[in-house]
Amino acid sequence: MSKILFVMTGADYWTLADGTKHPTGFWAEEAVSPYEAFKAAGHEIVVATPGGVVPTVDKGSLAAEANGGQENADRIAGVLAAATELQHPIRLEDVHLDDYAAVFYPGGHGPMEDLAVDTDSGELLTLALDSGKPLGVVCHAPAALLAATRADGTNSFAGRRVAAFTNVEETLAGLADKAKWLLQDRLTEAGVRVQVGEPFAPKVVVDDNLVTGQNPASSAPLAAELLKKIA
Repeated sequence: MSKILFVMTGADYWTLADGTKHPTGFWAEEAVSPYEAFKAAGHEIVVATPGGVVPTVDKGSLAAEANGGQENADRIAGVLAAATELQHPIRLEDVHLDDYAAVFYPGGHGPMEDLAVDTDSGELLTLALDSGKPLGVVCHAPAALLAATRADGTNSFAGRRVAAFTNVEETLAGLADKAKWLLQDRLTEAGVRVQVGEPFAPKVVVDDNLVTGQNPASSAPLAAELLKKIA
């Protein structure tokens, strides 16, 4: 049995352009779908957050309309409640990459608040990318790539092809005009090559050991791709 590291946001809000705090956290489907896939394949999961805080689920991600109906929303809430790993995270600062076969970052707006500027996460991402270990990042979690820089100041993921939550999707979600910055724009400015798919449809990009997904619907196919790469 291999261990897979889930790096999750510790934030429960996202600061908007006007300074207000938009309640958020991690997006349920983006944690649950890979969690179920990895556990079904026999892997152990360890959760890490900045400071070791218990991650907060975005309540909007538990709504029936976000999960194709109340039945699936209840199922996802049940998986989260039973996932003891989420209740006992380790400190991101204490992670040793060698202990894990793969690294996965679920999204939600939370990473826009903390992981986008977290140097420990940035260093871990750079190490994971350079190690060749499978590295999966989905939806808003590619915000964490912004904190991954090399000694010369360039972004560690510059030139890499990724999928990430797009400007169009943020606009359709009603938050683009309220945000301090948009993920697609900021990644592009850092030299990351964002590959854009249809809004809210599954879109997974594989670039060597890096596997990224555009939105919640991409989390299950991303997990399947990541599993192919785990020895």
